[in-house]
This record gives sequence, C-alpha cells and structure tokens, in this order.
Amino acid sequence: MEKKRTKVMKKEGMWADRLIQGVEYRRLRVFPDERGLLLEILRNDDKLFLGEKFGQIIVSVCYPGVVKGWHIHSVQVDRLAVISGMAKIVLYDGRDDSPTKGEINEFFVGERNPLFILIPPGVYHGLKAIGTEPAITIGLPTELYNYDEPDEFRVDPHGGGIPYDWSRKDG
Repeated sequence: MEKKRTKVMKKEGMWADRLIQGVEYRRLRVFPDERGLLLEILRNDDKLFLGEKFGQIIVSVCYPGVVKGWHIHSVQVDRLAVISGMAKIVLYDGRDDSPTKGEINEFFVGERNPLFILIPPGVYHGLKAIGTEPAITIGLPTELYNYDEPDEFRVDPHGGGIPYDWSRKDG
C-alpha cells in the first residue's frame, strides 16, 4: 500500500509545490518596543504592490475553526494581511489559461507569521481561523465593492468542486 505523501513547507509560511502564477507575498515589517508595536502593511514605495489601484480598506473577523471561502474575482486584485490571531489562507488556481492551473497554495499567516499576500483575479481563495482566537484580516482590494453587481463569485468550501479539505492535518 502506497503511503500518502504530506507536503512540507517550501518557503517561510507557505506550503505548496510552487507559487500560483500572479500571486505575490512578502513578510511584513514589525517595529516592537516597550510600548507595543507598529505593523507596516503597505507603503506607496513598495515595488511588489506598486501600480495597483486602491479600492477600499476592509476588516474581516473570522471565528476560530470557521471557513470563509471559496470566492473569486474577475477584475479585483485582493491584498490581505492577518493583523490579529492566526489564519490559514488557501489559494486555488482554476484559471484555464494559467501554467499553474490546479495548483493549491497554503499560507499560515498572522501574529506569528506576518505576511502580506496579493491574490490576482481568477484565483479562488478562502480563509480559516486557526488557533483559539478570532483571525482579524485587513484587506486592501483594488476595486470598490459594487453592491448592485459585485465582482465576486462564491463556491461551497466543503464540496463545491475545489479539491481541498479544510480539516486540520495532523501528522
């Protein structure tokens, strides 16, 4: 009987065989002192994220063990950072014209691993709060949310056709 292979961490904070085309991420800068800390999320001289337009700033709270996903945008670029708690952010490339079609990327992000992630249009993404505290995410999408015609399509996270199991992987 063949043993199931378990993925190993390939890059700091990311579990995947290869990064999905168009996805970018970088470590956030933290400036701690005896008063607390400052977490620098995005600067206008950040070459990795420069050039994308600004839509709005959003904050999302996800309770422990809850999955928010899957969703996808056709125009909007999502830029996310978990500013409190910890979350597993999972990406799935369903784009027919992508060389990374079918690829899954897992990021473990938050207080213990501060990353900023850019998610291009056409890449499904979801989030699960991990640990004992809610995960609080700040989003800086490139588009304003259009209440009448949202640039968003949702898929059931537990059986909507994306080959991913959100349960914790022990081992």
